[in-house]
Amino acid sequence: MKYTLVLLYLFAFITCAAQTRKSTPDNWRIALERKDGKEVVFLLEQKMEKGKTVFYVVNAGDRIKITDVKQVHDSLFFTLPAFEASFRMRKNADGSLGGTFIKNTSGSPQYWPVYGQPNNKVRFKQSQGNALHNLTGKWNVDITRANGTLRKAVAVFKQTGNKLTGSFLTPSSDYRFLDGIVTGDSLKLSGFDGDNEHLFEAKIESDQHISGGVFYNGFTGKETWTAKKDSTVALPTISDPTRLREGQTKLNFTFSDLNGQPVSINDEKYKNKVVVVQIFGSWCANCLDETRFLSDYYNRNKPNDVEVIALAYEYTTDVARSKKSIEKFKNLFDVRYPMLITGATAGDDMKAEKTLPQLTAIKSFPTTIFVDKKGKVADIHTNFY
Repeated sequence: MKYTLVLLYLFAFITCAAQTRKSTPDNWRIALERKDGKEVVFLLEQKMEKGKTVFYVVNAGDRIKITDVKQVHDSLFFTLPAFEASFRMRKNADGSLGGTFIKNTSGSPQYWPVYGQPNNKVRFKQSQGNALHNLTGKWNVDITRANGTLRKAVAVFKQTGNKLTGSFLTPSSDYRFLDGIVTGDSLKLSGFDGDNEHLFEAKIESDQHISGGVFYNGFTGKETWTAKKDSTVALPTISDPTRLREGQTKLNFTFSDLNGQPVSINDEKYKNKVVVVQIFGSWCANCLDETRFLSDYYNRNKPNDVEVIALAYEYTTDVARSKKSIEKFKNLFDVRYPMLITGATAGDDMKAEKTLPQLTAIKSFPTTIFVDKKGKVADIHTNFY
Protein backbone atom coordinates (compact mmCIF):
# COMPACT_ATOMS: atom_id res chain seq x y z
CA MET A 1 0.00 0.00 0.00
CA LYS A 2 2.80 2.38 0.94
CA TYR A 3 4.60 1.55 -2.33
CA THR A 4 1.44 2.30 -4.30
CA LEU A 5 1.02 5.68 -2.60
CA VAL A 6 4.61 6.62 -3.44
CA LEU A 7 4.04 5.70 -7.09
CA LEU A 8 0.85 7.76 -7.20
CA TYR A 9 2.64 10.72 -5.65
CA LEU A 10 5.49 10.50 -8.17
CA PHE A 11 3.04 10.21 -11.06
CA ALA A 12 1.13 13.27 -9.85
CA PHE A 13 4.36 15.23 -9.41
CA ILE A 14 5.66 14.36 -12.90
CA THR A 15 2.27 15.17 -14.48
CA CYS A 16 2.08 18.50 -12.70
CA ALA A 17 5.65 19.38 -13.72
CA ALA A 18 4.92 18.47 -17.35
CA GLN A 19 1.75 20.56 -17.34
CA THR A 20 3.70 23.48 -15.84
CA ARG A 21 6.34 23.22 -18.55
CA LYS A 22 3.66 22.95 -21.21
CA SER A 23 1.81 26.00 -19.92
CA THR A 24 4.94 28.16 -19.87
CA PRO A 25 4.58 30.42 -22.91
CA ASP A 26 7.29 30.54 -25.55
CA ASN A 27 5.61 33.12 -27.79
CA TRP A 28 3.48 36.23 -27.43
CA ARG A 29 1.37 38.53 -29.56
CA ILE A 30 2.80 41.93 -28.63
CA ALA A 31 0.77 45.12 -29.00
CA LEU A 32 2.45 48.52 -28.75
CA GLU A 33 -0.10 51.20 -27.91
CA ARG A 34 0.26 54.49 -29.76
CA LYS A 35 -0.66 57.80 -28.20
CA ASP A 36 -4.08 57.63 -29.92
CA GLY A 37 -4.72 54.10 -28.63
CA LYS A 38 -4.06 52.32 -31.95
CA GLU A 39 -2.00 49.15 -31.59
CA VAL A 40 1.07 48.20 -33.62
CA VAL A 41 1.34 44.41 -33.45
CA PHE A 42 4.26 42.02 -33.82
CA LEU A 43 5.11 38.51 -32.63
CA LEU A 44 7.74 37.67 -30.01
CA GLU A 45 9.30 34.23 -29.63
CA GLN A 46 11.42 32.96 -26.73
CA LYS A 47 14.19 30.38 -27.23
CA MET A 48 16.96 28.78 -25.20
CA GLU A 49 20.26 28.91 -27.10
CA LYS A 50 23.53 27.75 -25.54
CA GLY A 51 21.90 27.88 -22.12
CA LYS A 52 20.77 31.50 -22.50
CA THR A 53 17.34 33.01 -23.06
CA VAL A 54 17.00 34.88 -26.34
CA PHE A 55 14.02 36.53 -28.01
CA TYR A 56 13.09 36.93 -31.65
CA VAL A 57 10.95 39.78 -32.99
CA VAL A 58 9.01 38.26 -35.90
CA ASN A 59 7.55 40.18 -38.86
CA ALA A 60 6.85 38.19 -42.03
CA GLY A 61 10.23 36.82 -43.18
CA ASP A 62 12.26 38.95 -40.77
CA ARG A 63 13.53 37.65 -37.42
CA ILE A 64 15.41 40.07 -35.16
CA LYS A 65 17.44 38.25 -32.53
CA ILE A 66 17.63 39.84 -29.07
CA THR A 67 20.40 38.51 -26.82
CA ASP A 68 20.53 41.28 -24.20
CA VAL A 69 17.87 39.74 -21.94
CA LYS A 70 17.68 40.08 -18.16
CA GLN A 71 15.04 38.63 -15.83
CA VAL A 72 14.72 39.56 -12.17
CA HIS A 73 11.89 37.69 -10.44
CA ASP A 74 8.82 38.55 -12.55
CA SER A 75 10.49 41.52 -14.26
CA LEU A 76 11.92 41.23 -17.76
CA PHE A 77 14.31 43.66 -19.47
CA PHE A 78 15.60 43.42 -23.02
CA THR A 79 17.25 45.78 -25.48
CA LEU A 80 17.08 45.75 -29.26
CA PRO A 81 20.37 44.75 -30.93
CA ALA A 82 20.33 48.04 -32.85
CA PHE A 83 18.74 51.43 -32.18
CA GLU A 84 18.20 53.12 -28.81
CA ALA A 85 15.18 51.00 -27.93
CA SER A 86 14.36 48.69 -25.02
CA PHE A 87 11.54 46.96 -23.16
CA ARG A 88 10.67 46.82 -19.47
CA MET A 89 8.12 44.08 -18.92
CA ARG A 90 6.42 42.13 -16.19
CA LYS A 91 5.51 38.47 -16.53
CA ASN A 92 2.10 37.87 -15.03
CA ALA A 93 0.93 34.62 -13.44
CA ASP A 94 -1.09 33.69 -16.56
CA GLY A 95 1.97 34.11 -18.80
CA SER A 96 0.90 37.46 -20.23
CA LEU A 97 3.28 40.41 -20.43
CA GLY A 98 2.75 44.04 -19.57
CA GLY A 99 5.07 46.98 -19.44
CA THR A 100 6.71 49.74 -21.43
CA PHE A 101 8.58 50.12 -24.71
CA ILE A 102 11.13 52.93 -24.40
CA LYS A 103 12.32 54.57 -27.60
CA ASN A 104 14.92 57.32 -27.50
CA THR A 105 14.61 59.96 -30.20
CA SER A 106 16.29 63.21 -31.16
CA GLY A 107 13.95 64.86 -28.68
CA SER A 108 12.37 63.35 -25.59
CA PRO A 109 12.12 59.57 -25.06
CA GLN A 110 8.82 57.92 -25.98
CA TYR A 111 7.13 55.56 -23.52
CA TRP A 112 4.71 53.13 -25.19
CA PRO A 113 2.39 50.87 -23.16
CA VAL A 114 2.98 47.22 -24.16
CA TYR A 115 0.71 44.19 -23.80
CA GLY A 116 1.62 40.59 -24.61
CA GLN A 117 -0.85 37.72 -25.03
CA PRO A 118 0.83 34.35 -24.36
CA ASN A 119 0.88 31.44 -26.81
CA ASN A 120 -0.82 33.51 -29.49
CA LYS A 121 0.59 33.71 -33.03
CA VAL A 122 -2.52 35.31 -34.52
CA ARG A 123 -1.46 38.83 -35.42
CA PHE A 124 -4.96 39.94 -36.50
CA LYS A 125 -8.25 38.08 -36.12
CA GLN A 126 -10.20 36.98 -39.15
CA SER A 127 -13.02 39.22 -37.97
CA GLN A 128 -14.79 39.54 -41.33
CA GLY A 129 -14.35 36.01 -42.62
CA ASN A 130 -12.45 34.89 -45.68
CA ALA A 131 -10.78 37.35 -48.03
CA LEU A 132 -13.05 38.63 -50.79
CA HIS A 133 -10.11 39.75 -52.95
CA ASN A 134 -6.51 38.80 -53.69
CA LEU A 135 -4.00 41.68 -53.50
CA THR A 136 -0.89 39.90 -54.80
CA GLY A 137 1.06 42.20 -57.10
CA LYS A 138 2.32 45.78 -57.44
CA TRP A 139 0.24 48.80 -56.52
CA ASN A 140 0.51 52.48 -57.39
CA VAL A 141 0.03 54.25 -54.05
CA ASP A 142 -0.94 57.83 -53.20
CA ILE A 143 -0.20 58.84 -49.60
CA THR A 144 -1.63 62.13 -48.33
CA ARG A 145 0.35 63.82 -45.60
CA ALA A 146 -1.31 65.48 -42.61
CA ASN A 147 -0.79 68.87 -44.30
CA GLY A 148 -2.68 67.70 -47.41
CA THR A 149 0.29 67.29 -49.74
CA LEU A 150 0.74 64.11 -51.76
CA ARG A 151 3.63 61.66 -51.85
CA LYS A 152 4.05 58.61 -54.05
CA ALA A 153 4.86 55.01 -53.12
CA VAL A 154 4.75 51.56 -54.62
CA ALA A 155 3.26 48.67 -52.63
CA VAL A 156 4.28 45.08 -53.29
CA PHE A 157 1.95 42.48 -51.75
CA LYS A 158 1.86 38.70 -51.56
CA GLN A 159 -1.39 37.09 -50.41
CA THR A 160 -2.04 33.43 -49.63
CA GLY A 161 -5.57 32.86 -48.42
CA ASN A 162 -6.08 35.44 -45.70
CA LYS A 163 -2.36 35.88 -45.08
CA LEU A 164 -0.89 39.14 -46.43
CA THR A 165 2.75 40.24 -46.46
CA GLY A 166 4.66 42.93 -48.33
CA SER A 167 6.03 46.44 -48.11
CA PHE A 168 5.67 50.01 -49.34
CA LEU A 169 8.58 51.49 -51.33
CA THR A 170 9.04 55.26 -51.15
CA PRO A 171 11.59 57.46 -52.99
CA SER A 172 14.16 57.07 -50.19
CA SER A 173 13.48 53.69 -48.56
CA ASP A 174 10.94 50.97 -47.88
CA TYR A 175 8.79 50.16 -44.87
CA ARG A 176 10.57 46.84 -44.44
CA PHE A 177 8.71 43.65 -43.47
CA LEU A 178 4.97 44.10 -43.08
CA ASP A 179 2.77 41.22 -41.95
CA GLY A 180 -0.99 40.97 -41.70
CA ILE A 181 -4.32 39.83 -43.01
CA VAL A 182 -7.07 40.31 -45.57
CA THR A 183 -10.43 39.58 -44.01
CA GLY A 184 -13.62 40.28 -45.93
CA ASP A 185 -13.04 43.57 -47.74
CA SER A 186 -10.44 44.91 -45.27
CA LEU A 187 -6.68 44.70 -44.84
CA LYS A 188 -4.35 45.18 -41.90
CA LEU A 189 -0.55 45.17 -42.01
CA SER A 190 1.90 45.91 -39.21
CA GLY A 191 5.62 45.87 -38.61
CA PHE A 192 8.09 46.65 -35.83
CA ASP A 193 11.89 46.64 -35.80
CA GLY A 194 12.84 49.02 -32.98
CA ASP A 195 13.11 52.01 -35.30
CA ASN A 196 9.86 51.73 -37.26
CA GLU A 197 6.39 51.09 -35.85
CA HIS A 198 3.94 50.81 -38.74
CA LEU A 199 0.25 49.98 -39.03
CA PHE A 200 -1.66 50.08 -42.33
CA GLU A 201 -5.43 49.69 -42.59
CA ALA A 202 -7.71 50.05 -45.63
CA LYS A 203 -10.87 48.96 -47.42
CA ILE A 204 -10.53 46.82 -50.54
CA GLU A 205 -12.96 47.97 -53.21
CA SER A 206 -11.88 45.31 -55.73
CA ASP A 207 -8.86 43.35 -56.94
CA GLN A 208 -7.78 46.62 -58.60
CA HIS A 209 -8.61 49.35 -56.09
CA ILE A 210 -7.90 50.04 -52.40
CA SER A 211 -9.51 53.04 -50.70
CA GLY A 212 -9.95 54.63 -47.29
CA GLY A 213 -6.47 53.65 -46.17
CA VAL A 214 -4.89 54.97 -42.99
CA PHE A 215 -1.15 54.73 -42.28
CA TYR A 216 -0.29 54.95 -38.58
CA ASN A 217 3.42 55.75 -38.37
CA GLY A 218 5.32 55.77 -35.09
CA PHE A 219 3.91 57.18 -31.88
CA THR A 220 1.67 59.86 -33.38
CA GLY A 221 2.05 59.98 -37.18
CA LYS A 222 -1.07 59.48 -39.30
CA GLU A 223 -1.60 59.72 -43.07
CA THR A 224 -4.25 58.52 -45.50
CA TRP A 225 -3.65 56.42 -48.61
CA THR A 226 -5.27 54.85 -51.65
CA ALA A 227 -3.90 52.46 -54.26
CA LYS A 228 -4.53 51.09 -57.74
CA LYS A 229 -3.04 47.82 -58.99
CA ASP A 230 -0.45 48.46 -61.68
CA SER A 231 2.13 45.83 -62.69
CA THR A 232 4.11 48.42 -64.66
CA VAL A 233 4.37 51.14 -62.00
CA ALA A 234 7.93 52.43 -61.61
CA LEU A 235 9.60 53.16 -58.30
CA PRO A 236 9.10 56.80 -57.30
CA THR A 237 12.18 59.01 -57.45
CA ILE A 238 13.32 61.54 -54.88
CA SER A 239 12.96 65.16 -55.96
CA ASP A 240 16.25 67.10 -56.16
CA PRO A 241 18.45 64.22 -54.91
CA THR A 242 21.89 64.73 -53.38
CA ARG A 243 24.49 65.52 -56.04
CA LEU A 244 27.89 67.13 -56.48
CA ARG A 245 27.94 70.92 -56.43
CA GLU A 246 28.92 72.60 -59.65
CA GLY A 247 32.66 72.48 -60.21
CA GLN A 248 33.24 69.71 -57.66
CA THR A 249 34.53 66.22 -58.56
CA LYS A 250 36.00 64.83 -55.34
CA LEU A 251 35.12 64.46 -51.65
CA ASN A 252 37.39 65.87 -48.98
CA PHE A 253 36.77 64.87 -45.36
CA THR A 254 38.44 63.79 -42.14
CA PHE A 255 36.46 62.51 -39.14
CA SER A 256 37.25 60.44 -36.05
CA ASP A 257 36.51 56.72 -35.88
CA LEU A 258 35.03 54.98 -32.83
CA ASN A 259 38.48 54.88 -31.21
CA GLY A 260 38.97 58.61 -31.66
CA GLN A 261 41.50 58.18 -34.50
CA PRO A 262 41.23 60.48 -37.54
CA VAL A 263 40.36 58.88 -40.88
CA SER A 264 40.49 60.79 -44.16
CA ILE A 265 39.38 59.79 -47.64
CA ASN A 266 42.77 61.23 -48.68
CA ASP A 267 44.66 58.62 -46.64
CA GLU A 268 47.11 56.43 -48.52
CA LYS A 269 44.89 53.42 -47.81
CA TYR A 270 42.22 54.68 -50.22
CA LYS A 271 44.41 55.74 -53.14
CA ASN A 272 43.87 53.86 -56.42
CA LYS A 273 40.89 52.01 -54.95
CA VAL A 274 37.14 52.15 -55.40
CA VAL A 275 35.66 53.66 -52.23
CA VAL A 276 32.01 53.31 -51.18
CA VAL A 277 31.02 56.12 -48.78
CA GLN A 278 27.95 55.24 -46.74
CA ILE A 279 25.97 58.13 -45.25
CA PHE A 280 23.96 56.57 -42.44
CA GLY A 281 22.53 56.88 -38.95
CA SER A 282 22.38 54.22 -36.24
CA TRP A 283 18.71 55.19 -35.71
CA CYS A 284 17.79 54.21 -39.29
CA ALA A 285 16.39 50.73 -40.08
CA ASN A 286 17.10 50.99 -43.81
CA CYS A 287 20.67 51.94 -42.90
CA LEU A 288 20.76 48.73 -40.86
CA ASP A 289 19.71 46.78 -43.97
CA GLU A 290 22.39 48.50 -46.04
CA THR A 291 25.04 47.92 -43.36
CA ARG A 292 24.20 44.22 -43.32
CA PHE A 293 24.72 44.15 -47.10
CA LEU A 294 27.84 46.35 -47.18
CA SER A 295 29.59 44.49 -44.37
CA ASP A 296 29.20 41.19 -46.18
CA TYR A 297 30.13 42.78 -49.51
CA TYR A 298 33.27 44.39 -48.05
CA ASN A 299 34.48 41.16 -46.45
CA ARG A 300 34.15 39.37 -49.81
CA ASN A 301 35.55 42.12 -52.03
CA LYS A 302 38.25 43.87 -50.01
CA PRO A 303 40.99 42.00 -51.91
CA ASN A 304 39.62 43.51 -55.13
CA ASP A 305 40.75 47.06 -54.27
CA VAL A 306 37.40 48.03 -52.76
CA GLU A 307 37.08 50.03 -49.52
CA VAL A 308 34.08 51.28 -47.54
CA ILE A 309 33.82 54.27 -45.19
CA ALA A 310 30.67 54.93 -43.16
CA LEU A 311 29.80 58.47 -42.06
CA ALA A 312 27.37 58.65 -39.14
CA TYR A 313 24.82 61.41 -38.59
CA GLU A 314 23.24 60.79 -35.20
CA TYR A 315 20.42 62.15 -33.06
CA THR A 316 22.68 64.55 -31.13
CA THR A 317 26.23 65.90 -31.09
CA ASP A 318 26.90 63.92 -27.88
CA VAL A 319 29.93 61.85 -28.94
CA ALA A 320 29.55 59.27 -26.15
CA ARG A 321 25.89 58.64 -27.01
CA SER A 322 26.67 58.44 -30.73
CA LYS A 323 29.58 56.05 -30.19
CA LYS A 324 27.45 53.69 -28.06
CA SER A 325 24.72 53.51 -30.71
CA ILE A 326 27.12 53.11 -33.65
CA GLU A 327 28.99 50.33 -31.85
CA LYS A 328 25.75 48.33 -31.74
CA PHE A 329 25.62 48.47 -35.54
CA LYS A 330 29.31 47.60 -35.78
CA ASN A 331 29.06 44.60 -33.46
CA LEU A 332 25.80 43.31 -34.92
CA PHE A 333 27.31 42.82 -38.38
CA ASP A 334 31.00 42.52 -37.46
CA VAL A 335 31.71 45.65 -39.51
CA ARG A 336 35.40 45.81 -40.43
CA TYR A 337 35.46 49.11 -42.28
CA PRO A 338 35.72 52.43 -40.39
CA MET A 339 32.56 54.02 -39.04
CA LEU A 340 33.18 57.72 -38.47
CA ILE A 341 31.33 60.23 -36.29
CA THR A 342 30.72 63.38 -38.35
CA GLY A 343 29.58 65.50 -35.41
CA ALA A 344 26.54 66.76 -37.33
CA THR A 345 23.04 65.58 -36.49
CA ALA A 346 20.68 63.92 -38.94
CA GLY A 347 18.14 66.70 -38.38
CA ASP A 348 20.56 69.51 -39.13
CA ASP A 349 19.53 71.16 -42.41
CA MET A 350 23.12 72.32 -42.86
CA LYS A 351 24.74 68.92 -42.29
CA ALA A 352 26.08 68.67 -45.86
CA GLU A 353 27.59 72.15 -45.71
CA LYS A 354 29.21 71.35 -42.36
CA THR A 355 30.62 67.94 -43.26
CA LEU A 356 30.60 67.37 -47.04
CA PRO A 357 30.47 70.83 -48.63
CA GLN A 358 31.15 69.30 -52.05
CA LEU A 359 27.57 67.97 -52.02
CA THR A 360 24.13 69.52 -52.15
CA ALA A 361 21.72 68.83 -49.27
CA ILE A 362 21.61 65.33 -47.78
CA LYS A 363 17.92 64.46 -47.90
CA SER A 364 17.66 60.74 -47.25
CA PHE A 365 19.29 58.00 -45.20
CA PRO A 366 21.05 56.01 -46.35
CA THR A 367 22.76 57.85 -49.18
CA THR A 368 25.65 56.04 -50.85
CA ILE A 369 28.51 57.66 -52.76
CA PHE A 370 30.70 55.70 -55.18
CA VAL A 371 34.22 57.05 -55.66
CA ASP A 372 36.34 55.70 -58.52
CA LYS A 373 40.04 54.76 -58.44
CA LYS A 374 41.01 58.29 -59.45
CA GLY A 375 39.24 59.68 -56.39
CA LYS A 376 36.37 61.17 -58.38
CA VAL A 377 32.70 60.74 -57.44
CA ALA A 378 31.22 58.40 -60.05
CA ASP A 379 27.66 58.09 -58.71
CA ILE A 380 25.41 58.98 -55.76
CA HIS A 381 22.56 56.67 -54.79
CA THR A 382 19.83 58.00 -52.48
CA ASN A 383 17.91 54.96 -51.22
CA PHE A 384 18.20 51.33 -50.15
CA TYR A 385 15.38 48.83 -50.53
